[in-house]
Amino acid sequence: MYKEKVRQIQISQYNYPLPDGRIAKYPLPQRDASKLLVYNGRKITTSHFSELPVLLPEETLLLFNNTKVIHARLLFQKGTGAQIEIFCLSPHDPGDYVMNFQQRCQCAWHCMIGNARRWKEEPLYMQIPVGDGVVSLKAEKKGIMGNDSIICFSWDNEEFTFSDLLEVAGKLPIPPYLHRPSEEKDNETYQTVYSRSEGSVAAPTAGLHFTGEVMERLRDKGIRTAEVTLHVGAGTFKPVKSETIAGHEMHREFISVPKETIKQLFHHPGKVVVVGTTSMRTIESLYYIGRKIDTSHHLSAHALNVEQWEPYGGTKEIMPKQALQNILEYLDETGQERLIASTQLMIAPGYEFHFPDAIITNFHQPQSTLLLLVSAFVGEDWSKIYDYALENDYRFLSYGDSSLLWKK
Repeated sequence: MYKEKVRQIQISQYNYPLPDGRIAKYPLPQRDASKLLVYNGRKITTSHFSELPVLLPEETLLLFNNTKVIHARLLFQKGTGAQIEIFCLSPHDPGDYVMNFQQRCQCAWHCMIGNARRWKEEPLYMQIPVGDGVVSLKAEKKGIMGNDSIICFSWDNEEFTFSDLLEVAGKLPIPPYLHRPSEEKDNETYQTVYSRSEGSVAAPTAGLHFTGEVMERLRDKGIRTAEVTLHVGAGTFKPVKSETIAGHEMHREFISVPKETIKQLFHHPGKVVVVGTTSMRTIESLYYIGRKIDTSHHLSAHALNVEQWEPYGGTKEIMPKQALQNILEYLDETGQERLIASTQLMIAPGYEFHFPDAIITNFHQPQSTLLLLVSAFVGEDWSKIYDYALENDYRFLSYGDSSLLWKK
């Protein structure tokens, strides 16, 4: 019954008026000069992101998503002049991100195709100036898998990896609601200062406000940090079009969590603050992975994947610390230094959080799964928070202002 109640949540209840003029088309010149809305469970106040080290208690553990946005949009020109866009979503062969990026001859990806009607079966070619020469990149259709096209890429110079070619030839996939093409400066401003693990097609935007100076002041205060990886997929922009959330299929995303991060989370005595909804979905997925392991330590990697409706009823609960302990034992037994899985987790009102005390997050689109997550965390006060932000000239969405929300 609990699961069915959550599934019947009407997305129209999570709507609010967002004028186009309130959507930040560009970031502020100084990242940490952005406004920071602070909600402590009762009161709402305004600060600035540069003051974050003052606002967090000592002994806080901050969890970051260290994913890096790739130049995922490849624009091919046909002999007829038609332009075909191939948007790389996730690796297919090899399926591992690191291995795929390191390929020096060919690889295959799950892709979205723009202007697909103009591309029949013939290969597409692109000449890429690299170093002192030119590399010829070929794209071929290999089939359909779900909603994705499987595209095989091959190139004629083994000196360069697929990552090298994407970096030179690809375009950064900034959010569609910015209604503008990507610009050179987006290559810097649409990455966090701590990004390192290539794979996302959208930035974990809560992290865009951090600067080297803010990070240094956090360290000086004794605030600890830990990293996870969730490669953000294009599905993060997918609106909920069904009347109830039961009709919405969450996008599946790759997660990787170092054993050291799990140990930090297990032993940490103070507050836990996650930076962004992607970090939230990653560490909350740990609970359900640990719960699976509680029933059997002999699970395949695929069996660790977290499904959309897994949290909502029907399975015996365990303590969060036990879930983490189970994962640590599993990693020890299998000789792994990091947990690798995928998550389709939907966090909606009615969800019970297991690890975080607060979240740092931007202001999200109306009727989105990200807004559902915020509502699950702060309850019905989400509407007061968003009304306050609208009334006090906050900037919205990816390049907009931020908030520090303590769990109600």
